[in-house]
Amino acid sequence: MPETEHPDTASITPAEAEMGLGALAARLTSLGNGRFRLDGAEGWMQGRTMYGGAAASIAYAAACAAFPGLPPLRAAQVGFVAPVGEHLEAEAVMLRQGRSVAQVETSLYCDGALVQRTLWLFGAGRESNGAVPAAREEGLIQPEDSPRLTASDFAPAFTARMDMRRADLPGGSPPGTIRRWVRLKERFGLDPMAELVGIGDALPPGSARAMKRMGPISSITWALTLLGDVPATREGWWLLETGSNHMGEGFSSETLRLWNSEGQEVMRGLQSVAVFG
Repeated sequence: MPETEHPDTASITPAEAEMGLGALAARLTSLGNGRFRLDGAEGWMQGRTMYGGAAASIAYAAACAAFPGLPPLRAAQVGFVAPVGEHLEAEAVMLRQGRSVAQVETSLYCDGALVQRTLWLFGAGRESNGAVPAAREEGLIQPEDSPRLTASDFAPAFTARMDMRRADLPGGSPPGTIRRWVRLKERFGLDPMAELVGIGDALPPGSARAMKRMGPISSITWALTLLGDVPATREGWWLLETGSNHMGEGFSSETLRLWNSEGQEVMRGLQSVAVFG
């Protein structure tokens, strides 16, 4: 199956900029007791459901709004229960808050039905008993020197809000693997962790390259870990990779990796994907 291409040069009008992830987070309306409402998230859909990174970013924003002063995000476990619509309610609950670690659960609802549930792990830094540095990729071809992707009628609507460039390894990426430079066109109002959550699920699963015929693909779970507490990159560019560890019987296990412009890995994830068709 040929992978879906993504537009790179689609422009965003001032009105559309109001639908950036930071703007969506700012529009969360408090209903009290850790509950929030968001009316309208146009432009972030992929078919009948919201792009998973956008939905997770909204949930993250709800957790931070409900409990100000949380330490840095360290990890999350996202469950995609049902399609997420453009109008939703979010609920944030503190499960446990210790001296350095806080665990917050968020739930997203559409028309009263649960559509996403996430466990967020926040943790303050402390003196380390040893160190293992994050992996580093050497000799990266920077996004400015990477080929642009061509627009496609099959690209989900949300990809118009991102710039994407090819980043396959010399000689081609391994089977079932997709690599791309990606950046959000509108990053105003996002803290570094919100940006990574919002962009980390942007690529199609690597299993898309192994499909024999075109068909739907749907994320079921997404577990992510941050490698450090203050990720930074140049001009918003991040290198993303999705790779299938095993694909069969209608499911794929996927590893997701994300590096900054200097080649330092800043996030790693594991995703379960349903493969249809």
